[in-house]
Amino acid sequence: MRQYSADLTPPWKKPKPAPEVAAEPGLVVEEPGTGFCGAVIRCEAGTVTLEDRFGKHRVFPLEPRGFLLEGRVVTLVRPASAGPVRPARTASGSVAVPGARARVARAGRIYVEGRHDAELVEKVWGDDLRIEGVVVEYLEGVDDLPSIVADFAPGPDARLGVLVDHLLPGTKEWRIAQSVTSEHALVVGHPYIDIWEAVKPAALGIESWPRVPHGQDWKTGVCRALGWPSDNTGAVWQAILARVGSYKDLEPELLGRVEELIDFVTAP
Repeated sequence: MRQYSADLTPPWKKPKPAPEVAAEPGLVVEEPGTGFCGAVIRCEAGTVTLEDRFGKHRVFPLEPRGFLLEGRVVTLVRPASAGPVRPARTASGSVAVPGARARVARAGRIYVEGRHDAELVEKVWGDDLRIEGVVVEYLEGVDDLPSIVADFAPGPDARLGVLVDHLLPGTKEWRIAQSVTSEHALVVGHPYIDIWEAVKPAALGIESWPRVPHGQDWKTGVCRALGWPSDNTGAVWQAILARVGSYKDLEPELLGRVEELIDFVTAP
C-alpha cells in the first residue's frame, strides 16, 4: 500500500522555511511578539538573552521563525561555541551593532548650539544616531531659536530636540528656551558656559576648569589660564576632543540631556 503524508496542505500554501542564523554575541534582532529589539549577549540550550540599548535584558525561546533580522523572519540557532559574552559597546555605552547600516534619516532633528557641540555629540553618540536615523545640526547661537523652531514646524512625525549651553534659570538662554512652546519640540540644556566645560577635567590632565572673569571671552581666558595657545582655540578644541574616548570622559549633566533628546526624537 502507498504511504501518504498526514500533511494535506498544498505545497504552494506552506510557509517557506526561514533561514537559520547563528545567535552570535552582538547580533541585533527583534522579537516580533513583544517588539523587543536587542543584541544577543547569551545563547543557551533552548533560549537566547537579548540586551536593548538601555541595558534591559529579556530571555526568549529559540523557536522556528521566532525573530526578525533587518526586517526578515529568521530562525535563531545556537552557535557552535555559544556562551556568555558581553557585547561590545559604543562610545556612548550602548550595545554596539557590528556591520549595521545607517538608518534612513528621520524627519526629526537634534539641534546644538555650535560646531564644537556637534563634533562632541558625533564622537560619543554617532553610532547610536546613525542606527536611529537622527541628524544633528547646529544653530550658531540660541538667539534665533524661536524663529528656527517656527521654520522647522515640528510635528508628531518630525520632532525637534534642542541642546542649549548655559541653560540656567534667569539667563538669556533660559528666557529664549521658555518661549518655545510646541509639544513636539524639546529644549534642554546643561549648566556649562561652553561645551568644553562638559569634558571632565581629569580626561585632560587638569584639576578643574579655571574661572574666567565676567566680560572676557571664555575660551580665550581658559587657554591663557591653563597655558594653552589662546590664538587658535579651534586647534585647542581638537586637542580636547581627541582626549574624549567615551561617555566616561563627559559630565553627567551633559550625558543625561543628550540621551533625553535622542529618546524624545525617536519616540513612536
